[in-house]
Amino acid sequence: MRRSTDASKDVTGAEKRQLAVASATLGPWRPAAAVGAIGGGVSLAASALGGDFGLGVVAAAVSVALMLFFLVGGAGAVTGRGPRADRRLRRWAAAHPWRVALVPAGMLLVADVVMRQVLTSEGLFGSVWDGLWRGALVAGVVGVVGSVAGRRRPG
Repeated sequence: MRRSTDASKDVTGAEKRQLAVASATLGPWRPAAAVGAIGGGVSLAASALGGDFGLGVVAAAVSVALMLFFLVGGAGAVTGRGPRADRRLRRWAAAHPWRVALVPAGMLLVADVVMRQVLTSEGLFGSVWDGLWRGALVAGVVGVVGSVAGRRRPG
């Protein structure tokens, strides 16, 4: 029996989704939480110093924190900057940065929409729109970082 030279051809769509989620979990999520907390805190402090305060300001700061969290964690997952784990999974993530980038983007979308629905009186359509463009930004940055890092790796 002859084996395929491209192992990704033997993987089903469901398995690719599972690999993308598993690869995304390899990110440096503790440092990402710290970066998100600092960014959200700075955003909240800047708004408070400007004289604005309320649930809308808190929601904006939490949104910044979520975006930074998923951005740093996702970028770390596609570049291999996280806790030590299975090398095969890391290689798969490096070879498929755009698939991995969709995981933190989707998680940001869901978290941002839920947070905005809970903290603000913003309508569902507005919340989804805000979450979509933030998720697209995270997917784009993480995908580009993974693509560039993948090209720079030896071998």
